[in-house]
Amino acid sequence: MRKSETSLNEILKTRIKKTFAQVISELKDINKSHQFLSDFLTDIEYELFSKRLAIAYWLKKGRSYQNIKDNLKVSSATISSIQSQMKKKGFQLALKNLEAEEWASKWEERIKKFVK
Repeated sequence: MRKSETSLNEILKTRIKKTFAQVISELKDINKSHQFLSDFLTDIEYELFSKRLAIAYWLKKGRSYQNIKDNLKVSSATISSIQSQMKKKGFQLALKNLEAEEWASKWEERIKKFVK
């Protein structure tokens, strides 16, 4: 990512990053979150962040580099970079949330079939 022309004071930088995270954390509705991200980020930025998460998710699911490259139109270097970042806490939290959502969706479908 490109660095700004001038560096921010570290205290201010920390404060505005936390404020940004706070805004995102309070968008608990998927539609509101999508609206915010669509309006706040450029289409390219939104796609890049989304692809990072998709790469990590698919790697965790065991998909091959070739499959990920073909589907997401990314390079092997990008996949490798994401793979090395998957050990970080933020990636682990995101993947854990995705897996919990996936598990909940599967059980929701099973329950719906049972109730009908």
